[in-house]
Amino acid sequence: MNIQMKRRIAFALVMGVVTTGIISFTLLLINLGFVHGFAATWLRSWAVAYVIVIPAILVIGPVLQARIDRIITGAE
Repeated sequence: MNIQMKRRIAFALVMGVVTTGIISFTLLLINLGFVHGFAATWLRSWAVAYVIVIPAILVIGPVLQARIDRIITGAE
């Protein structure tokens, strides 16, 4: 595995932890408030979101990056 692929995977893993953690916490807090079992529900939701978002970052990320690069450089 080349260094670029390792960087992409490491970025996806870290970005996935941060984004899914923040979003799942915020949405549960807004929708449920701090109820009994909040932490367990949040951790379960976080785990599900993480499993979904990592493949999405790895698959969709490069496609979006290529499109953004083309837009910024003016080559459509």
